[in-house]
This record gives sequence, structure tokens and C-alpha cells, in this order.
Amino acid sequence: MDCIASSEKGVPIYKRHRFSTYTKGLNELSQWLCERNCKDVCMESTEKYWIPVFNVLEDSCNITLAHPKYVKAIRGKKTDKKDAKWIADLFKHDLVAGSFMPPHAIRQLRDFIRYRFKRTNIMSSEKNHLQTV
Repeated sequence: MDCIASSEKGVPIYKRHRFSTYTKGLNELSQWLCERNCKDVCMESTEKYWIPVFNVLEDSCNITLAHPKYVKAIRGKKTDKKDAKWIADLFKHDLVAGSFMPPHAIRQLRDFIRYRFKRTNIMSSEKNHLQTV
């Protein structure tokens, strides 16, 4: 769920829309934000689900990546709509400290190193399995 928070004459206005997590949906999200002249984006970094969204939006928006611990809403009936509104309100009032994000080249290098490490472990595991057989 995505939410744009703005205000007219001191009255908060929220525009919400739901997008798919596939590439087509993420490109629609980027277009939707551009059409509404939204250049600043705040999103919660939950597990690895934020990565594709970040990658699509990083060229067109200033992204603040928030740790879930710092944008956690008050207990109650939690929904995506309420979470999106809560994060938008926190960000609008400058209450969100962004996480450090290394440059794209460094992130890409990290991904390659992690992938290589994973493949090396799989290969070692298979060799050990072969020797035991």
C-alpha cells in the first residue's frame, strides 16, 4: 500500500493506491509518484521486500529507508493502509531517521559476493556428500 501525504490550508490530505510487486507494478508506482510530483519517499525496510522497490525508485526519488523498529505504529488493529498513513505522517513531520544506503556499485558488489559465497558453500556441500557416498 502506498500513501502520499500532503496538506492544503493545514488540512492533511492522503492519496492511496495499491501496486503489484512485479516489475510492471513497480514501474506504475514510479509513474504514479511522478504524476503527483512526489520526489521524497519513505519506506520501511522489512526483510528483503524493499529492495526491488528501492531499485526502481532510486533514480526518480529521494528515498528514506526506515528501520521497522523506528516506524512501528501503536498496537491495535494493524493494516497496510494504517501503516502507510502512519509512516507518511512520521516522514512528513521529519521524525524518521533514514538508514545508511551505500552507493549502487557497492550494493551490486555485495550481492555478487554473497551469491559467490552461497554457490561456494553449495559446491562444498555437494563434494562432501559425494565423498560420503
